[in-house]
Amino acid sequence: MATSDSDSPSVLNDPAKAHLQVPPTGPYLSGSSSRTGSDTSLHRVKNVPGYTTPAFKGKEEQRAKVQSNIAAKGFVPRELVANEVEWFYGHLGIDDTYFRNESVEVISDHILALFGAKILAYTKHDPSQLVIDLEKIDDKGNGATFIHTSPPGLTSTEGPGSTCEARIDELYLDKATPENCYRLETFRSTGSISATASQQLRCYFVSKCNFPKLAPPSTPKDEKTNIRAVSDPVFLEKASENTMDIYQQIMWNVENRYGPVIEVFEVEGTRERRMVIGYKMGGTTHFFSALSNLYHFYSLYSTRKYVEQFSNGITIISLYLNPLPNSNAPPIEHSIFQVMKEVSLLFCLPDNPFFSAAGASRHAVQDAAYAYSGWIFAQHFCNRLGPAYLALKNTLDESNASHAEVLNNIKRRFREETFTRESIAQVIHAHPELIRMLYVNFAMVHYPADEAQRLMPTLSYQRLQTEQPLTDQELYDRIRRSVLNKQDLQVLESFLIFNKHVLKTNFYQPTKVALSFRFAPEFLPEVEYPNKPFGLFFVIGNEFRGFHIRFRDVARGGIRIVNSRNKENYSINQRMLFDENYGLASTQSLKNKDIPEGGAKGTILPSLGANPRLCFEKYVDSILDLLIPGQSPGIKERLVDLYNKPEILFFGPDEGTADMMDWAALHARERGAEAWWKSFTTGKSAQTLGGVPHDTYGMTSLSIRQYVLGIYKQLGLREKDITKVQTGGPDGDLGSNEILLSSDKTVAIIDGSGVLADPAGINREELIRLAKLRVPVGNFDKSKLSKDGYLIRVEDQDVRLPSGEVVIDGTDFRNGAHLRFKADLLVPCGGRPEAVNISNVAALVDAEGKPHFKYVVEGANLFFTQQARLFLEKRKVVLFKDSSANKGGVTSSSLEVLAGLALSTEEYIEHMIFKNGKPSDFYKSYVRDIQDKITENAAAEFTCLWREFQRLQGAKPRTTISDELSSTLNNLQAELESSDLFEDKPSREGVMRRAIPKTLVDKIGLDTLLKRLPEPYQRALFSSWVASHFIYKYGVQGSSVDFFHFARDLSN
Repeated sequence: MATSDSDSPSVLNDPAKAHLQVPPTGPYLSGSSSRTGSDTSLHRVKNVPGYTTPAFKGKEEQRAKVQSNIAAKGFVPRELVANEVEWFYGHLGIDDTYFRNESVEVISDHILALFGAKILAYTKHDPSQLVIDLEKIDDKGNGATFIHTSPPGLTSTEGPGSTCEARIDELYLDKATPENCYRLETFRSTGSISATASQQLRCYFVSKCNFPKLAPPSTPKDEKTNIRAVSDPVFLEKASENTMDIYQQIMWNVENRYGPVIEVFEVEGTRERRMVIGYKMGGTTHFFSALSNLYHFYSLYSTRKYVEQFSNGITIISLYLNPLPNSNAPPIEHSIFQVMKEVSLLFCLPDNPFFSAAGASRHAVQDAAYAYSGWIFAQHFCNRLGPAYLALKNTLDESNASHAEVLNNIKRRFREETFTRESIAQVIHAHPELIRMLYVNFAMVHYPADEAQRLMPTLSYQRLQTEQPLTDQELYDRIRRSVLNKQDLQVLESFLIFNKHVLKTNFYQPTKVALSFRFAPEFLPEVEYPNKPFGLFFVIGNEFRGFHIRFRDVARGGIRIVNSRNKENYSINQRMLFDENYGLASTQSLKNKDIPEGGAKGTILPSLGANPRLCFEKYVDSILDLLIPGQSPGIKERLVDLYNKPEILFFGPDEGTADMMDWAALHARERGAEAWWKSFTTGKSAQTLGGVPHDTYGMTSLSIRQYVLGIYKQLGLREKDITKVQTGGPDGDLGSNEILLSSDKTVAIIDGSGVLADPAGINREELIRLAKLRVPVGNFDKSKLSKDGYLIRVEDQDVRLPSGEVVIDGTDFRNGAHLRFKADLLVPCGGRPEAVNISNVAALVDAEGKPHFKYVVEGANLFFTQQARLFLEKRKVVLFKDSSANKGGVTSSSLEVLAGLALSTEEYIEHMIFKNGKPSDFYKSYVRDIQDKITENAAAEFTCLWREFQRLQGAKPRTTISDELSSTLNNLQAELESSDLFEDKPSREGVMRRAIPKTLVDKIGLDTLLKRLPEPYQRALFSSWVASHFIYKYGVQGSSVDFFHFARDLSN
């Protein structure tokens, strides 16, 4: 499975595409785990050590040297030296690894330190004050030794033990890569420190892995790694055969699965349990130290722990756990299941501030993970704007640009100041009892109480049975009575809102990589979110958080990674994340008006320094937990699903995720989404996964082109007489295709590299050369310019233009260039959002009030703000906005989804995936169908907008008509989806035959297609086709009588 950046996900490049031909054996299906959810027999292992330490032959000789070295130093009275050395070597029970690794000098220092600590404790007359803290960190980075006193089963909150494991995580484990990683052995000494003090020592030995330089190919024919080929020689020397076998099995499971693999072994004849956890390097951080807090919580202690690294990028941790004698904790036979369940929560959130043994509240991991989820939820949904904002909103006129700006600033301020992350965390820390009750309220609904659980209830389930759950009303009353401060109350209420609206979650899934929740979006206040989303997903990972919002059941949109430059920028992104996601998804709805999918969008906010690829993979995997029913006990189990209908999401590429779509589709397949993995993402590689790239086939440009040609046709203009300014150069998708498709007289092009201008018209041959090479205007051959033409690159300084004007700075000149040129037509094909806004749009009008451009077709998304569009239209500019002009891309993606849903896996491989680098005839024909559909839709919408503008005699701007058209279409589509028109078989078949591209209908047959396509998708396809064709034909004013006539002909 391609998970790291290094193995790029073109796994299907092999000519046979063998593993696409067969259904996956499914690492997530039953049979891949050796255990069921409640299998009390567990795996048994013999009561022998899993590791052997070869005896250190030079030990006696070394001991004699240490003894004379200590005697020579003179700190220890001569008659005591032999005794101290003997105690250290013979009675403490320190493993031979230590003696072999350390020099005589270091061992002498450690014995002296131990002696000094004993004297100090003696002077305090309290043997329990005996604290040992020895460490030796190799300055060449080869490893380290840490030895300190450690009471079993307790997490130290002070002294050396409190930070030792966290430091080991930070220094040696968190940043492990196959090129630079460390193995760790740690054991508790068997003897006590001295005759009077009973403390034991904990020793940690960290050593750098030295993998064989040229490992033999570790992957034999059956694709399974041989563990011996990827191991450190020290591990091979020490691990027993049985350990090797166990680790080998775990390694295979980790390679096959995304997320941690957790197994427990019972040691014959003892109560010891050995827990083995495998995961991919870099999958989590601070995990090793968090594990200690976890088993201490259940009164277990570890005798030995190992962390092994392997050169194929896998980490395996092994813990030898025992119950603390005389504790009143639940027996290890039960608590070990709970520890297993909670390990996966820890893997998701190891840095959880609500789970630390230091805290007085002592939340269990599940309560703490719940508190953390509620904390993040409250950060996004507590800062509501309230009645003061509403009053202001009603007073101001939002269509007035300056009012809108004031309102927006106030909204930002309200969001910032009411609840900070810190203030919300304080409330959670202050009310541990209420948080626990809220957790029980959540768990009573979502804890899966299936057969397996009844056989062997885990502790948290037993705890739920014993803690008296309150009804929602009782719980609310309890909170209201115990919390007097209004702000605290609001935070705790948000936890109740959270509980009431979660429809399903992977919180109790035995293995997962991030927490995901599917919400019913009813809790969103209408003032701020006037359009209610259909579905809302919320994902919380250790290094990111993310949302996915969709406005209809069948919806598609891009997944965007929101990167932050610095801490301050991260804070702003965090506050605005949900609003940004909501805004992007609702804009997408306007654009998706004549295709079956409604608008959707996903956003991922990585923490500072996090790997965006890892965040994306975790986001996708945890959302898949909620889309694919679990089938394998102990790995992916069935969740409590209050939504109780199948859901499919369709993801597309957006900022930062364009190269991740292949991975997501293949991963969905590995997870068992056999029916829809092909349509799960769009923007897939054409050759290896049958995607339809927009730029190669000029999909977006085709719809923009229809608007340009429509203007020429309606106004009787000849293209070659038209002067044009274009933003976005020959290096981009839209820019290059606009150059290749047009034949006008282009006078200026502005792109990332600079500004190219020529009043006589830029040399067309040279532009075509650049467009075919996909390189920016900075590469233009200047000898092809007329005497008045020029090229200013962004790096230029102090350059004189032919007019005599001096350009001081190339970048500044480029940034304002779109406001200086004049021409008949402006086609933005690139540039920053809101490049033309209310504060600079006046620059597009000259001193006499004459606009710089007569016609504008907005190819780039959001290039103009709404107010800027209306400003230009008032001055008689013919302007078509982005959501009408550039919908070619969404239409293409929509038909890419359709092909994925309509073809079986075998047919898809046969027809959509390239053979020897060439597309099939079916593929070429399907692409032509897509291009025709785009052209047809764009031309129909253009005509409808033009007609409507004429009918109203210019009383309403085209921008407003375009928005009204989109919402009328969307509303009609929603009405039709819930109407019974779809049930009329002749109408349904008549529409489907026209809505589905001919190539597909001819190849598969309409009846088969209707059997394969999910019903919600068919309804959406039917209603979007009927709604768009009706409105494009009869206009926004179409009457019921018109619809009656229209509907009568559907079956033809």
